[in-house]
Amino acid sequence: MKIISKLAAFLVCSALGVVAHADEWPRQPVKVIVNFAPGGAADQLARVIAAPLQQALGQPFVVDNKPGAGGNLGGEFVAKAQADGYTLLMSSGGMVSINPHIYPRMTFDPAKDLIPVASVARVPFYLVVRADNPAKDFKSLISDLKANPGKRSFGSPGNGSSPHLAAEMLTKETGTTAIHVPYRGAAPALNDLLAGQIDFLFDPGIAIQHVKAGKLRMLAVASLKRAPQMPDVPTLDELGLKGFDADAVFGLYAPASMPQAIVKRINAQVNRALGTADVKSRIELIGNVPEPLTPAQFGDKGAQDAKRFGALIRERGIHGD
Repeated sequence: MKIISKLAAFLVCSALGVVAHADEWPRQPVKVIVNFAPGGAADQLARVIAAPLQQALGQPFVVDNKPGAGGNLGGEFVAKAQADGYTLLMSSGGMVSINPHIYPRMTFDPAKDLIPVASVARVPFYLVVRADNPAKDFKSLISDLKANPGKRSFGSPGNGSSPHLAAEMLTKETGTTAIHVPYRGAAPALNDLLAGQIDFLFDPGIAIQHVKAGKLRMLAVASLKRAPQMPDVPTLDELGLKGFDADAVFGLYAPASMPQAIVKRINAQVNRALGTADVKSRIELIGNVPEPLTPAQFGDKGAQDAKRFGALIRERGIHGD
């Protein structure tokens, strides 16, 4: 009985220690690792959400980019970091739901070594071409691809990235072919589209400013709903590709053993921030849609995406860099 009493007392003290630790957190700056290049959707969303978190929690939230291997380098760094709440990951959901299908020898398991903390935004993907492209609309683009099989090219933030899969879905459903050019982030891909090095891409929203400036033309949105930022641009579903949905959810992840009390605290603060007019407008300005979710809902979204994209990846023979 004494042993049982001591064990019970130890467990109670341990639980109280975790709660106390969560109440005291954060005592120092929090590092937010972005596993894609500066300028892309993950990077911009990290910087948008870092400001209100810093204001609410009283410590700097420092953004640090660690791109490479489709997000795996940054993901591994966080998965192997101390689970004390001072190292978080801002990533596309694809790193968790897609990468295990395309990288057979990952050095960590995103589903086991990371936990979802807080969804930040739903990221629609916008089909864009240069303003001087002869394709004035979606139908014209498809006609051009069919007339020039394998001669046109599209960019993406990397092999197996959500924009890459969106383009694979497009070519599959339209019976067309195009050359895939992977980059180390959405911003480098956009830069090469502007420079005329590639013909089209599915952009996570950073191209909207160039569309408004007349440098690019937006042909469609790869979502089931029109984007609030571009209400006159039709969805691919409306244009005949029924059920076409390539949306991704970007958000914060943490090492798997991080205390749930800290997870809940971060989630609550992120959701609070997403409800403010300032944060909402900043997210919408870069073409995204605020998406407050519980950690469980965020995790369920990743699991659903893993199922629906896994079949496409196997069918198209997509592999990592």
